[in-house]
Amino acid sequence: MQDALPSTDDSPPLSRAAGWLALLALALLVLVPAAVFWGVRAGALDSLRDEGMAAAQSRALTLESILDRQRAVVAILADDAMIRATLRQGSDTDDAASAKLERLRAETQSTVLYLMDPTGRTIAASNWNQPDSFLGHDYSFRDYFRRANPTAMEFALGTVSGQPGLYLSHDIRDGAALLGVVVVKVQFDALEAAWARSPNATHVTEAGGRIIITTEPGRRFTTGPVAQDDSLAIALPVRGTGWTLSMNLPMHEARQTALYAAGAAALAVLLLAALAEQARRSRLRAARRADADRAYRAELERAVAERTRDLSQEMRERQLAQQRLAQMQADLVQANKLATMGQITAGVAHEINQPLATIRLLAENGQAMAPDGPAVDNLSRITRMADRIGQITDQLRGFARKATGQVGAVPLRPVIEASLLLTASRRKASDMPVHLPDIPEGLAILGERVRVEQILVNLLTNAFEAQEDRPDPWVRLAVRAEGDLVTLTVADNGPGLSPQVRDQLFAPFATSKAQGLGLGLVISRDIARDLGGDLTADDPVGGQGATFRLTLRRAA
Repeated sequence: MQDALPSTDDSPPLSRAAGWLALLALALLVLVPAAVFWGVRAGALDSLRDEGMAAAQSRALTLESILDRQRAVVAILADDAMIRATLRQGSDTDDAASAKLERLRAETQSTVLYLMDPTGRTIAASNWNQPDSFLGHDYSFRDYFRRANPTAMEFALGTVSGQPGLYLSHDIRDGAALLGVVVVKVQFDALEAAWARSPNATHVTEAGGRIIITTEPGRRFTTGPVAQDDSLAIALPVRGTGWTLSMNLPMHEARQTALYAAGAAALAVLLLAALAEQARRSRLRAARRADADRAYRAELERAVAERTRDLSQEMRERQLAQQRLAQMQADLVQANKLATMGQITAGVAHEINQPLATIRLLAENGQAMAPDGPAVDNLSRITRMADRIGQITDQLRGFARKATGQVGAVPLRPVIEASLLLTASRRKASDMPVHLPDIPEGLAILGERVRVEQILVNLLTNAFEAQEDRPDPWVRLAVRAEGDLVTLTVADNGPGLSPQVRDQLFAPFATSKAQGLGLGLVISRDIARDLGGDLTADDPVGGQGATFRLTLRRAA
């Protein structure tokens, strides 16, 4: 009979559907990773640009602060009575003025402070007692001397020291007559070294494009583009100078992140395509089984009609067996649905995290921007609720994670806390108290966290459901460590176990619940025994609830 059935694999509509599915999968395999790549890359570049802008602003502010401090130094010295008196005396050198400039240089963190007469000859300098002293040198050819009216600045290479630096000058006048010029030289070696510790190349250019301060010393005093290939360029003006601070941020990390995301998207598309193909094949197999079942039932009905009264009892027994088989199949289908629901729950918990993080960030930003505002209490409450949701989703994802099969030391306290969190909704619905024992901090058992949590969640759920209509429900947990074993007791104030239920407690598909499958305790005991322990129930006692004891090996 079955040989005569048409082959559903060769059906033209199904073949066309398979072809369309293949084309759809191919299109998704190309479009989804491409969209993910460009979307993630754009987001990564936006984040990189924001970070780079903050870093560039910080560096520009640091440079401006140094320049403002040194401008103030020469401005104060230009009005200093001792400096003016030294210039009026017209002596070749003045040790007292040099000593004062030396002290001031150390306090202001400048490189050299020196004083020139109206001809440009240095008569006092902070390095007056050093071999490379500026005393006696003529700097009238320098722009910072010739253009000091009242101030001037020039970035140049020192003629004596041979070191590059910025020269800031201020004229000193007696009415319209020029008495002299005071100059401070600033070198940026420390600033450049600090910038060089970052991978972001940084250059400061003059108005003409010449590089004067840089993390790449080989490019100093050169002109040309400061932007680099495969980098994000950021440019900011330096206040009061006409300079521009340019910073190049490498983009390879953003591109690498986008490639990883595109690869993950491609794998996801491939996985979905594989699942779709698996579903198609499952439908084909189901169609063949359905055809075979219909043919079998038709043949069986004809055989029953032809049989005699003597075979009627056998037929009734056969029908009862088929009903039990159908019930078992339905129970297995329900168990598969619950497993699928667990996977969906884990996926939903994962997807919640990203918008949840955004909500928390916006709430914190609101608190920071308006710490005394009328909504600060609500924003604080939103932050706490976001943290609470994050804890719940983390536990849901951990509980839905596939067991690895690796047995190791598992701290007992976090396992109990996680199981209570996963069953909190049932407990809070009836305001049911849970009495917890004092668990030593270092107490651990040998097992696998996901599987031990599965046992505890099953026991706690049974305890909560058994007391839904009780006037005084409670659940009590106790822990006892003896030798190399740890026993965890879960007791409730429910109606307890009847002798009939107690005898079939660990039998597959035996349950006293209208919606139960009868598999929870069976699976829990199998897990406990796989871990080298056991799961038992105390004998029923009239007027008392149920008590279960989970025994596991103690970790050394």
